[in-house]
Amino acid sequence: MKPPAPPAGRPRPAFPASLNQVVGQAASLAPARGATRPAPAATLQVPSGAGMDSSAVRQAMVRKLAAQGLQHPAVLQAFAAVERHRFVDSALVAQAYEDTSLPIGLGQTISKPSVVGRMLELLCECPLVATGRVLEIGTGCGYQAALLAQVCREVYSMERLRGLHDKAREHLRPLRLPNVHLIFGDGMLGFPGGGPYAGIVAAAGGHALPQPWLDQLAVGGRLVAPAELVPGRQSLVVVDRTPQGYLKNVLEGVWFVPLKSGIA
Repeated sequence: MKPPAPPAGRPRPAFPASLNQVVGQAASLAPARGATRPAPAATLQVPSGAGMDSSAVRQAMVRKLAAQGLQHPAVLQAFAAVERHRFVDSALVAQAYEDTSLPIGLGQTISKPSVVGRMLELLCECPLVATGRVLEIGTGCGYQAALLAQVCREVYSMERLRGLHDKAREHLRPLRLPNVHLIFGDGMLGFPGGGPYAGIVAAAGGHALPQPWLDQLAVGGRLVAPAELVPGRQSLVVVDRTPQGYLKNVLEGVWFVPLKSGIA
């Protein structure tokens, strides 16, 4: 059920917002006529110094991603700006800038940078994304939400596991990203209060793309998600919504954690 519209003039929720804060406020997140939206956090200031704090470490990762074929300038800049080591456990910091997935607890992982980059590049090929709202299904540790904050105007990120939702809040709070809203809720239902979305990206794969995601995608928008279209095999799927309907393209094989309903 779509939440009721809030009273006019209600202020934006403080970062980062939880579902119980956002459900009744979502309509107020659209700026009033003539108002200026908050700019994307492309100006994120990150410290540079020795070790993992050095921008040189991130730049080396960016060069590797570019050598593997990642070309979108905004996506490459996002990887250069966001410190991945801040989103993994301290015991795994030494592996933070390798092209590998890492455990983040509760049976979940932070995806390989190359896979994240591929999905963000596909998403950003949609012209609406840079100036629109994007819905992320599966916040995880918050790393991809921080990247999305650099390439689009507003991010709604949903997580069904309370432990990861809280962990993402801790990771993202120091960055003070005004265009990121964290939502604790069932991602299979999407978040209609923030839609329609210029882009939707999922970090978990089900047997099919949930209908609420398709319904909440704006005309002209794009959805990028893994799906198990063949039993035992996930593929990356891109769906573009046109005035005439949906165009689906099935791309390369991938492997993500299973998409599940409910909260825990």
